[in-house]
Amino acid sequence: MTSPAVHLWRLLKWGRTLARHGALRGIERDPNTPATLRRLARILRFGARVPDMPRYAEAFQAIGPAAIKFGQTLATRPDLVGDEAARELRRLQDALPPIPFAAICDALKAGFGRAPSELFASIDEIAIGAASIAQVHRAVTTDGRQVAVKVVRPGVEEEFARAIDTYEWAAAQLEAMGGELARLRPRLVVATFKRWTARELDMRREAASASELRDAMEAEPGFIVPAIDWPRTSGRVLTLEWVDGVKLADTKALLAAGRDLPTLARTLVHAFLRQAIAEGFFHADLHQGNLFALPGDKIAAIDFGIMGRIDRRARRWLAEILHGLITGNYRRVAEIHFEAGYVPAHHNVAEFATALRAVGEPTRGLPVKDMSIGRMLDSLFSITRDFEMQTQPHLLLLQKTMVTVEGVATALDPDINLWDTAQPVVEEWIRTELGPEAAIADRIVADFRTLVGLPDLVRRIEARFPAPGGAPPTPPLAEIEVVRIGGGWRYAFVAALAAAAGVAATLLVLH
Repeated sequence: MTSPAVHLWRLLKWGRTLARHGALRGIERDPNTPATLRRLARILRFGARVPDMPRYAEAFQAIGPAAIKFGQTLATRPDLVGDEAARELRRLQDALPPIPFAAICDALKAGFGRAPSELFASIDEIAIGAASIAQVHRAVTTDGRQVAVKVVRPGVEEEFARAIDTYEWAAAQLEAMGGELARLRPRLVVATFKRWTARELDMRREAASASELRDAMEAEPGFIVPAIDWPRTSGRVLTLEWVDGVKLADTKALLAAGRDLPTLARTLVHAFLRQAIAEGFFHADLHQGNLFALPGDKIAAIDFGIMGRIDRRARRWLAEILHGLITGNYRRVAEIHFEAGYVPAHHNVAEFATALRAVGEPTRGLPVKDMSIGRMLDSLFSITRDFEMQTQPHLLLLQKTMVTVEGVATALDPDINLWDTAQPVVEEWIRTELGPEAAIADRIVADFRTLVGLPDLVRRIEARFPAPGGAPPTPPLAEIEVVRIGGGWRYAFVAALAAAAGVAATLLVLH
């Protein structure tokens, strides 16, 4: 077990880097920040030349690969880091210098237990992409197929394990302070990050996610998911079919290739809505760098490390929430939040409905194309503090992805009418899932399950009641010893450590 002193030393080094980039300014100014954290933030920036505008993305890139990935996670949490920081963190690109090709060959041999030449006729030595966890090379299989080979960087598992260990420890200290920090559930943020990282570090799990999404998107022929080459995939190597297209980020190349940009925009919106609403399993990293335009105005996606999942009940609630905000039925939207358990029961439904009205009314009467789904959801989540609504990571991940998709679509077609584009998919799902036939079918299934489970319910009823549903259950979190930093010698010890680190860092900068 790592000692608290080691955790503190890592946090002080990282904190100093963040402070030098102005990334702790928000912590200092936020009135909800505990006084202890504000003092530490001031100590960490002592002697540093802090820029006028915080450089959040640069700060996380300077700390290292694990911080880059964690920053991408925090970009989905504007409620935790603030809107400005979340926008800046969305710029994080985990492009890193590639490791030598010899190390890649060693990793391939270790991953398959045999020479790469037995699997691939050729592999390009120059990487086409190098990220914080893995890098990608173009290759040709022994049977002549073009493929992309994604290889985990040697030693990255150990680096991430050390960082996550300290993140968990720090989150436990913050959550123990109570108040706003406890409501934001930093330990759950780290747990979510740990789960994402575990999927990205295991290429078989990423391959499984891609395969599942490929099966789910058969009904959307305009959205292509590359096929997985399972015999050439292992825990450290992912091999999938080569995508020969134009990145959606390159507008000039798209036009030169004769691609229809409005069609591409509509295809992207349809594909995402089908994933999120109809399937409940969506690609949660649909930025322009992961999307390619193919002949026939089709779109192919890559990089399936971050995926979102929403259960059927939550999808129904989400559809009703969006519909209620659009139609002005704020009372129903408020009731759904209470039914789902998102807002504690001791709050007043009517008061929450009034707060929701403040979110929805500014969009009423506007042209449909000017009503942004992303901004509407962002405003909805901004009122949660007053009503002690605990963070729902699955909804925040959906919100982040919706904002990203909206941005990519409007970059392709500034005049796209998002509501009209989304309407066919949404109406079809609502008709099948919320219509009278679906309600009757759901009631029959629910009653049958209740009848079958009645004997077991009688046996368990005095021991334990089922937890009310709505949000997914909180994953078990590791027991972590909390070091209470209040006053006296503990605070003095930490302040002295921070001051020493600040002075040492300042001397290094001056020299």
